Amino acid sequence: MKERFARLGPTRAIDRVASGLPAVFALRTTLDPTPLKTIDATEALARRGLSMLRAKRLTEDLLEGHRVFAELPAVEDERAFISDMAACGIAAVLIRRDVPVDVRALRERLNLTREQFAICYGLEVETLRNWETGKREPDTTARSYLRAIASAPEAVELAYAMPAD
Repeated sequence: MKERFARLGPTRAIDRVASGLPAVFALRTTLDPTPLKTIDATEALARRGLSMLRAKRLTEDLLEGHRVFAELPAVEDERAFISDMAACGIAAVLIRRDVPVDVRALRERLNLTREQFAICYGLEVETLRNWETGKREPDTTARSYLRAIASAPEAVELAYAMPAD
């Protein structure tokens, strides 16, 4: 058994990034012919604070053609991570969960009254009033929903109006 392990060669230690902020990325294989470099990708994920096992499993999911979401504990520089992933044949997109939404500006851009906006997207008028006047901030789920409305208002309206199967 000792000889078998010797043939594998020495294991390399993963140098973790010295410091960084938590970040969430959507990962998928690139459409170009760049081959997927699984070992490099696994190491890049582990350098940002994932365990080797978790990084390996995410890479395996990518190999199977799945889109993967990775919550990394320590990303030193978003652009550096995106570049590292691109070199491995993986497209990485930063998921921003903390982006504020100007609800009044969104509603006015859509040329809707508070009542119309509330009816159209299934919200309470009082909730909209509180968000617009600054009495309350939308929670994470509400911000995500508002960002979806801001990006594709017709699609969200259609999805909301469709009957459940």
